[in-house]
Parts: sequence; C-alpha cells; structure tokens
Amino acid sequence: MSRISHNDPELTHRLTRRGMLGVAAGATAAALLGTAGPASAATTALAGHRGRPVLPPGRLGIQLYSLRDKVGTLGFAPVFAELEKYGYDEIEFAGYTQGSAGPITLPRLRRLAREHGLTPIGSHVGYYSEDPNAYTFAQNLEKVLDDAQALGLKHIGTASGPFRYGSTVDAWKRAAEEFNIYGAAARARGMKFYQHNHSDEFAFAADNPKVRLYDVLLAETDPDLVYLEMDIYWAYAGQFRFSKRPDGTPAPFDPLDYVLASPHRYPLFHVKDGVSDPTNEFGYRMTDVGDGDIDYQRFLSAVTHLRGQRQAHHWQTEHDSPPDSLSFARRSSAYLHSLREKC
Repeated sequence: MSRISHNDPELTHRLTRRGMLGVAAGATAAALLGTAGPASAATTALAGHRGRPVLPPGRLGIQLYSLRDKVGTLGFAPVFAELEKYGYDEIEFAGYTQGSAGPITLPRLRRLAREHGLTPIGSHVGYYSEDPNAYTFAQNLEKVLDDAQALGLKHIGTASGPFRYGSTVDAWKRAAEEFNIYGAAARARGMKFYQHNHSDEFAFAADNPKVRLYDVLLAETDPDLVYLEMDIYWAYAGQFRFSKRPDGTPAPFDPLDYVLASPHRYPLFHVKDGVSDPTNEFGYRMTDVGDGDIDYQRFLSAVTHLRGQRQAHHWQTEHDSPPDSLSFARRSSAYLHSLREKC
C-alpha cells in the first residue's frame, strides 16, 4: 500500500495539465499500448485513483545528488526521514560524505538507510581521472567495489560518458573494453556495473557520421557485464539534438525503443522531467516530475507491461538543480504514485 496521500488539490491540477499537454515520443510504444495516452492517464489518475498503479510497488528511488544541499547541511539522517515520509523505497548515492554535516562511516550510512525503510540500490562514481589516487573505476577499482559491497549495493556505476579516448568509433570500442573489465569485476562480487547517459552519448561518431555513439556502446559491451541506467530526460534531449546527422539527413530514434529492444540491459532509470522548449539547446527545461512534458504514464507502462519486467527495474527521481530539493522529492513521488493504468 502506498504511503502517499492523494488528497492534494495541487496534484489534481498537475494531472489535469498533463492530460492536456502530453508529448508523443514514438510509434513503438504507441502500438504496444493501443490508444492509451496522456489524456487517459490524467483521467484515470483523477478518477479516485482506480486501477493498478503504473509505478511498481517497492521500486521508487531517488538520486541523492538532487538533495545534495540538504545532505550537506543537515546530514543523511534527516534527509532519509523525509524520504521515508514521501514514500520512497530506494536511494542511489552520489558520494558517501555529508559535507559540513560531519563524517559518517559506511556501516552507519547503511544502517541509517535501513532504519528509514530505504534500500541503497546504486551509486555514481567517476570513470577515470588524471590523478592516480582518484576515487574512480580506472584508478581505484577495488576500493570502489569494496565500498559498494560495504553498503550492500546491487549496482555500481558511473555517470561519466565513454569519452576518455575521444568520439571516434575506435575510441568508444576502447572505452567499452574497460567497461567490460569493470563489469566483470563487479559481477565477481555479486553486483552489476552500469553507465548513466547524458545527451551527448546519442551524438554521431566523429569519424563516421552514420554511426551513433550509443549504438557502439551497446554493441561493444558484454550484455552480461555492462548495464545501462537510462536518464530519460537526457535521452529525450539527445533525441532533440541528434535526430539528424551532421549533414542534415534524418536519423530519428525513440529512447523507449532502446529499452523495449533490450529491457534486461536497463535495470535502473532516472525519472527526470522537462518542459518542452525548442529554443533551449537541449529541447527541454528541467522541472519537477509531473510538471513537464515527458510522458511517464506511457514510458513506465510500456516497460512494466513487458513480460516478466514489472518488478525488474528501479526508478530513481532526479532534478539536477531543484529550487527546493525536498519539495521536488515530495511532489515527484506524489505524482508518480498517483498514476494509474486504464481499468
């Protein structure tokens, strides 16, 4: 049962707005879901919240980078207490320190999460650095994995793009080889290594404008060793930026199609929203989940309707720079918990 109250006039207003605005993002999911669209999502959610929740139970997390200001000033414990109240189940780390709030040990951090009903599910660590002592996969792989094990993480990954050696096909093949090494080391410890995208991963190779770099990453990494965390917002920003090749010829793609083609490769998602804005270089302006134009009714339903996939993924809300980080966490959780499938 959800820990979220739905008697919220503000949420009702947001759902109504979503019913009027929705954004189409591709034919594959439309065919899969039939005629269900943004209007039906809003109507269902407003009609007494009947129907099965779109969000799978126990699978809502948050990337703690969104709350870095509160973690830095208050510490993890007060932040975890708020997340528990908001109905979160999981957390994804972006560092294990509390800033000015004082030091904390990894065992204490793991206990704090458990005390507030939160499961640490993953963490972002740098890919590489010029500093040989840096806390990155390339420089300190065993230490990174030691800490992940101490926290009981099932996933350990990086939000760094595979650009270490450049933007050519061979450069990305070389990075993919290193990712395979990290993936094998993580698997030996019972974890999954993953890479989190931004929009540049969907650009075209510098030496072959017919090849999308993200496709190189998928093809050259072992699917049993390297997994992906799709940041949905940045994937749609990539769609906005790179649906044409450098010569102007069309190269359309739908981020959702990548997931539907290989759902097992995407154990984690970042649920981040944006208001459509073609004047912005990325095509969107970031906002709280439910206030933007990315159709999460459609996206979540498409993935969770796949056979055997309802509980196979973890959905982490995120906002890179929220004006009020706790308000973002609360409102985003309330919106996602409110979504219902058609009866």
